[in-house]
Order: sequence, then C-alpha cells, then structure tokens
Amino acid sequence: MTDLPTMQIILILAGLMAASVLAGIMAGLLGVGGGIVLVPVLFWLLSLTDFPPEIAMHMAVATSLATIIFTSISSARAHHRRGAVDVSLLKLWAPGIILGALSGGLAAKYIEAGGLKLVFGGIALLVSINMATPKTLVIGKALPESRLINGAISYVAGLISALMGIGGGTLSVPLLTGFSVDIRRAVGTASAFGFMIAVPAVVGFVISGLGVPGRPPFSLGYVNLLAAAIILPFTVGFAPVGAALAHRVDTIWIKRAFAVFLGITAIRMLMSSLG
Repeated sequence: MTDLPTMQIILILAGLMAASVLAGIMAGLLGVGGGIVLVPVLFWLLSLTDFPPEIAMHMAVATSLATIIFTSISSARAHHRRGAVDVSLLKLWAPGIILGALSGGLAAKYIEAGGLKLVFGGIALLVSINMATPKTLVIGKALPESRLINGAISYVAGLISALMGIGGGTLSVPLLTGFSVDIRRAVGTASAFGFMIAVPAVVGFVISGLGVPGRPPFSLGYVNLLAAAIILPFTVGFAPVGAALAHRVDTIWIKRAFAVFLGITAIRMLMSSLG
C-alpha cells in the first residue's frame, strides 16, 4: 500500500469507507451481516495492488470476521432493545454455531484462495436467489424438536459463515424463516449469532495465518488490524441505523435490490475463481 500513488490510496480508502457504511446499514436492516459486502470489496481492493493473490481472499474473509465481532454486538443490542432477540433460540444453536465457526477458521489454512472464492460465490448466489424470490422457502412449520438436528444445522451454518467471512444473518435468517420463525425475530436473533460466529472463526484464522509470508504490516494471522480499525467506526456506527429502519419501513424492495447486487457480486466472484 505504501508504494501506491497517493490518489490510488485515497480511492481505496474511500471505497473501503463507503463499503463499511453500506455493510453496517445492511447488517442492521436485513440481518445479512456486513461481511457479505465487505469480503468482495476487501478482496477487489487488494486486487488493485500487488498483494499476493494466494492470500488475498483469506485476508479479506478474516478481516471481515474481525469487524463482525463488534458490528454484531451493536446490531444485536439494537434489536434486543426492541425485543427481537430470541434468547432460547440463541442457547439452542450456540454450541453448533461456535464449533462450526472454529472449524471453518482452522480449515482455512488448507483451502486455497480459489476454494474460498467458490464457497463465497456459490453460497452468495443461492442467497441472492432466495432473497429475490417473492415466496419464502418453507422447510417446516417449526424448528426440529431434536437437539441433535438443530446442532447439525447450526454447525453447518457456522462453518459456511466462517469460510465466507460473514455474520449469522446471511444463512441463519433464510434457515430460520424457512422453519416459520417470524422474520423480525429471525433477523434480531441472527444478529447475535454474528458474534458467536466471528469470535471462534477469527481465532481459527489467526492460528491458520501465523507465519504465512506476504501478509501486510499490522496483521495478526490472516486478520489485518489496520483495515479492521478503518472499517469498524462505520459498521458499528451505522448498524443501529439499519436496525431502526428495519422496524419502520417495508424492506421488500431494499431486499430485492440487495439481492441483485449480491447476485452480480457472486457471479463475479465465481468467474474470478474459475479464471
């Protein structure tokens, strides 16, 4: 970064800050987690430099997860004040979410950049299609009664979320609403899942990235602390704004517009992984 022209550095920082504002609002408004915005932006910003391509996606995912630790707290508190966080559901899914997220962070060491891009692009494309579909996917009339089945579902959600660098909402909200959980309760509870995903996943990415060559200054494992410090004030500050909007406006058209953005992003990520 220090070798880049001043104007290019300014443009990169401006792009990062704009993406951070959008990520914070989306985290609170739709419960999708800011990572679904931050990961592709971070990846493409790194691609504008001479950054080693084999670790660019790892750094983007891990740094996004580090910011989600704090963004999810801000978003979850805002939803909790409105009574939208289901504590019993948190307790039910917490063990699987945490174990899955830690597994994802530790497994990242053995997954190449192309593999992470395929995971992100593939799941993001499915999520965008689900968001754009007028009729919500229905899996069941209620959550399974079996704790083992709930543990398996939450484990997979935590694992994939960690590998994508996203909070709990992107996968958890469609899953919960598919089991007929009220959308506002699903969004509020999923915002708290973000913390449960991000903390163990970051631990895994820090361990996985220790000693890896080519990382920029101020990196702890695959997490870049400088980028996280730039992102955090915007994501944390704007998450409550999104949460407030979620309780005041009809989010259907915002949801569909974001689905289009996410679909385009997913396709570009998939093309990049195959190119």
